[in-house]
Amino acid sequence: MMPFLPKSANWRYETVPQKGLNGRRGFQPRGRGLGGSSAINAMIYIRGCQWDYDNWARLGATGWAYDDVLPFFKRAEGNVRGGDAYHGAGGPLCVSDQKWPNPGSLEFVEAAAGLQLPRNGDFNGAKFEGVGLYQVTQKNGERWSAARAYVEPAVAARRLDVRTDALVEKVGFEEGRARTVHFRQGRSRKAVRAKGAVVLAGGVFGTAHALMLSGIGPAAHLKGNGIDVLLDRADVGGNLQDHIDYVAGYDTGGDRFMGRSLKGSLTSALAIVEWLRRRTGIITTPYAEAGGFAKTRPDVDVPDVQFHFVPALLEDHGRANVKEHGFSCHVCVLRPESRGTVRLNGPDAATMPLIDPAFLEDDRDAATLLAGVKLMKRICESPPLSGHGGRDRHSAGVTGDAELMHIIRDRADTVYHPVGTARMGSDADAVCDPQLRVRGVDGLYVADASVMPKLVSGNTNAPSIMIGERCADFVLANLAA
Repeated sequence: MMPFLPKSANWRYETVPQKGLNGRRGFQPRGRGLGGSSAINAMIYIRGCQWDYDNWARLGATGWAYDDVLPFFKRAEGNVRGGDAYHGAGGPLCVSDQKWPNPGSLEFVEAAAGLQLPRNGDFNGAKFEGVGLYQVTQKNGERWSAARAYVEPAVAARRLDVRTDALVEKVGFEEGRARTVHFRQGRSRKAVRAKGAVVLAGGVFGTAHALMLSGIGPAAHLKGNGIDVLLDRADVGGNLQDHIDYVAGYDTGGDRFMGRSLKGSLTSALAIVEWLRRRTGIITTPYAEAGGFAKTRPDVDVPDVQFHFVPALLEDHGRANVKEHGFSCHVCVLRPESRGTVRLNGPDAATMPLIDPAFLEDDRDAATLLAGVKLMKRICESPPLSGHGGRDRHSAGVTGDAELMHIIRDRADTVYHPVGTARMGSDADAVCDPQLRVRGVDGLYVADASVMPKLVSGNTNAPSIMIGERCADFVLANLAA
């Protein structure tokens, strides 16, 4: 979950019109700065479930089963609860319990538990299914992004040279090996030369965009955009997957939940003072404080929907100014069947790519989201949450599936977890091999969510950091060989 931020901090991509969303364009925020999207996300620390990674291995991502990746999650993690069989205590990524969950978030957990959803105090431990409070990537009440964890210490130790306000234009090759990265800074075009390897970590949109600008991608598409073809790779920019999400909002009045009324603004001002003095209070909120994972059907092996409960009213990704007090709840489809694309919109790196997640184009996704919305509404309208007298802002009184599905298509959008546009695998069509090397060239790696063959069941920040940890080992081992 990402707030609406100025373009200096947020790329603010948009999708092409989505047939499955009644022709609307979707919003695709991405972090623009050190740490990427971890600099603007909701700081939720979720890895996904064991099934996700075992399935990666079954699909040909050899060496990426759960037992293979767990040590790297632990190596990255510095959990305030300490280390155990599932968690690390000494890693650079600080993981904390929330310092000030809203009482309404606790009531969400109670309401879900009253409907027989199991309670879960650790979604990243032995059990995945259930509801509870999320852990967050924070330290002492502050966001702990990938930049705080990795980039800033390396810069301080003089092991890393950072160039900011730089737009990558392409990777240059010599005799089939990645040798240069060409970029634009202001009006100047520059290049840096790689002695060992080039690692792309531009995210699911940026990495696919950079590969295609470098001549690696579907040949006809590259030629049509004036790009010389180095490698004809049909899957570059394909396999795009994202968690399609619906947000319900309930007007409650009162002061249990956050709002932008005069009283709410005064509360926020006082909270800033508290945070500056003690690093506690509502300023530490990740907004999506509670949630969890549930099954919409008895025949699914693992949960197929996720909830994010927000003790405030959010509309249009936070872009709408909502003064009323109330709460919101998200529900998303965890393993969507719809597949989309990222494509060039011309040869200029400064031109945003064409993003088509193909949301809800597969009827199975629509059926799962409909079932998830109905379950979410049951939770939000059960005690103790129902005691606030909340009124559903968008579907009150709607009982028919067809009418509710139309509302869903009118309002659903991303919950900010796109992956897959440079998938890894053992087959000849895979963009990267299981050591994250781009197939067909030497010295070029990808280290971000675009390598995921399938979307994980949950937020993607922690898995992306795990992928970075693994890529570092692969690069070092291959350079030493």
